[in-house]
Amino acid sequence: MKRRNNNKQFLVLGLGRFGDSLARSLCRMGHEVLAVDNDAEMVESIAPFVTQAVQADATDEEALRQLGAENFDAAVVAIGNIRDSILVTVLCKEAGIPHVTAKAVDELHAKVLRKVGADRVVFPEQDMGVRVAKSLVTPSILDMMSLTEEYQIAELIAPAQWYGRTLMEINVRRNYGLSVLAIQRGGEFIASPGADAMLQENDVLLVLGRQENIAAMEQQNGGTV
Repeated sequence: MKRRNNNKQFLVLGLGRFGDSLARSLCRMGHEVLAVDNDAEMVESIAPFVTQAVQADATDEEALRQLGAENFDAAVVAIGNIRDSILVTVLCKEAGIPHVTAKAVDELHAKVLRKVGADRVVFPEQDMGVRVAKSLVTPSILDMMSLTEEYQIAELIAPAQWYGRTLMEINVRRNYGLSVLAIQRGGEFIASPGADAMLQENDVLLVLGRQENIAAMEQQNGGTV
């Protein structure tokens, strides 16, 4: 594939639910994506939504070479079969791909993937389960991402008590230990809002803070803020 501008080139190996969704998302973000699977139907299904889709056996070293694996910025091994995912991860690293992310089904699988060179290991099903669980327990928090063991970024529905007040008046940082990174208002996205930004009904705030501060914010959402 020919690189366009400064976009990255991704090789996505395995087009199950995770691989398919990831490949489409990367392409929507403007990156170059080569999607690969040995199932012709899966390849045909994703072809209109990625830069290129190819039917090939990723466990075949020669097949990876013909795909030009060494030219990609990163590869995602999204193969469900444990043996195959380990083998393909090894082949990707041997091909010289700078960054390889691999999908794991459990901790033992993840440990082996790291041992054979995976730069990052992800647990799609487990992570989604955790996110859905959090959304059920804390309905005012739409989504959450852990940056470290201490800090998180969360999408928080603005409390009704904040409507009609500016960020300066609320003083979110001093009173709640949170930094407001952006405001989502309908189809509008306000990045780095100023202190004079006034909150409106149904605003969604993208906030950064310690886990305990985000949890405390959730607890106070039902009361007077």
